[in-house]
Amino acid sequence: MTADDLDHMAALLGDPEVMRYYPAPKTRAQAQAWIDWSVRSYAEHGFGLWIVETHDGDFVGDCGLTWQSVGGERHVEVGYHVRAGLQGRGYATEAATACRDAARAAGAEHLIAIIHPRNVPSQRVARKIGLRLERSVPHDGGEILVYGTDLT
Repeated sequence: MTADDLDHMAALLGDPEVMRYYPAPKTRAQAQAWIDWSVRSYAEHGFGLWIVETHDGDFVGDCGLTWQSVGGERHVEVGYHVRAGLQGRGYATEAATACRDAARAAGAEHLIAIIHPRNVPSQRVARKIGLRLERSVPHDGGEILVYGTDLT
């Protein structure tokens, strides 16, 4: 993911359908901050978010690995967003599988996915790549689900 991806990422993260389980869609400036965060993650940790494309080079979304704090503990998380019109076609599962394998190859011991309780499609992706519901934790006056698996 680079600054050249801003138009695609602003459209993706600004789409109310894609971001329905977030507090609000992101602005263009917030999409730029998202890209900057990923670039920093690569520099600091050797991984971050990737752009997901079809074999023909059409933009699908993003997927990747980031460090996240959950319940006072830091874990490597796999996260994914797919354009609304392309959801349900297996793109998130394929990309998340590659991320899980990359996390294992990088020596991560445990992988999580942080998922909104109503985001059933995302929960399905997590289960397909071998993550299981580990716990629910308080978050912004509600709760989030933490799916995870040991990679070692």
